[in-house]
Amino acid sequence: MAREIILASHGAFASGILSSLQLICGGDPSITALDCYMEETFDLTKEVREIMESHAADDLIVVTDLFGGSVNNEFLHYIHCPNFYLVAGLNLPFLIGLTTRLKSADTTAVIIQEALEEAKASIQFCNETVKKELAEEEF
Repeated sequence: MAREIILASHGAFASGILSSLQLICGGDPSITALDCYMEETFDLTKEVREIMESHAADDLIVVTDLFGGSVNNEFLHYIHCPNFYLVAGLNLPFLIGLTTRLKSADTTAVIIQEALEEAKASIQFCNETVKKELAEEEF
């Protein structure tokens, strides 16, 4: 079973972060972007339904920009579908961790959890981190 990732966001954030990911990790055809609301005629319900129908045989990981936002909420309608994984809080450290694990023999849920933990640890208030490191060096 193939693993596919769809990055979905309000505006062009999804394609922008995909561009950054490709620059760092190289291209991967199993990762695509859905930029929502870029045109007045955009139909989120239709787009999401088509994505879900076309990926019914895959492990589908959808990463949205904002928990509780309209994009995430539309995908939430499919949360009980088998082999569907929804993550909110799209960010580059998470995507790098997820991408580097895509070919892993681990379950999809495990690779998502590992990438989430790694991403959480990568968020730093650098001023405080440097202060702490300098204080430790003084001892």
